[in-house]
Amino acid sequence: MTSMRAAVSGPAGFVFADVARPTPGPAQILVRVRAAALNRADLATLTGEARVLGMECAGDVVAVGAEVTAFQAGDKVMCSGAAGFAEYAVADWGRAMHLPAAGMTFEQAACLPLALQTMHDAIVTNGRLQPGEAVLIQGASSGVGLMGLQIARLLGAGLIIGTSTHAARRDRLSAFGADLALDSADTQWPQQAMAAHGGAGIDLIVDQLAGPLVDQNLAAAAVRGRIVNVGRMAGKQGMFDFDLHAFKRISYIGVTFRTRTVLEVRDITARALADLAPFLHSGALALPIDSVFGLHDLADAFDRMRANEHFGKIVVTLE
Repeated sequence: MTSMRAAVSGPAGFVFADVARPTPGPAQILVRVRAAALNRADLATLTGEARVLGMECAGDVVAVGAEVTAFQAGDKVMCSGAAGFAEYAVADWGRAMHLPAAGMTFEQAACLPLALQTMHDAIVTNGRLQPGEAVLIQGASSGVGLMGLQIARLLGAGLIIGTSTHAARRDRLSAFGADLALDSADTQWPQQAMAAHGGAGIDLIVDQLAGPLVDQNLAAAAVRGRIVNVGRMAGKQGMFDFDLHAFKRISYIGVTFRTRTVLEVRDITARALADLAPFLHSGALALPIDSVFGLHDLADAFDRMRANEHFGKIVVTLE
């Protein structure tokens, strides 16, 4: 049995361990991991039953399953759904994407898969964005939020608003496509958003926060607006004004990858690439890297994420 070094969850937190190198199934690819990115959701997986950690990575394909035709050994790829904090990872071929030919590094590529899939699905597929519409991204200074701002701009949104509770981060949102940055801790932000749209509500709100902001989102939304909930960083429960929801005829849509089938995720990836591949190849679509750690310093990388002081993505590299 060939072993590899990996970060594995445990009862008291993650540990480094030598584990069996994975073998790709018929519809999977085996990747030699060169870089992996942290996500907030990783923090919830550090303890519990032993499993290799990590949700997205980039590297070189070293083997493919018998059913895989889109990739071959030697391809450079970025993947979601992979246990990426390890020397090798397997992923369903439909969760992988070729690296663009425009000189993208493994560190840059590792930041992209989940953000691309999540925000294209939220803005285009579920959010039904139309050119010229007003879009608001709650939690816009996160990696996924920054991706949302860029996708909205590149696909023709009109007014684009991002929120963050950190003033310094709000100041940086314009570089990623925001016309206006608001403080979601300010209870007047719905009125400010509507004023920026000439008194009209916001056509599409992509919410990564939820919790106490649910009713405020309803207040800020336009008649027949759409609210797509992709995250609950501010809380899993909150007040919901059913009368306002009905009065405005708002479509409130919840999304998650946890209940998606393999085929559904393949479709999400294909849709995202169909719309966004040209922007990836041109370099117009990218995420900032906050900091880079070696895999042996993964604990420090998680400490930085817990401190919530980063802007953009935290990346770990493997030699």
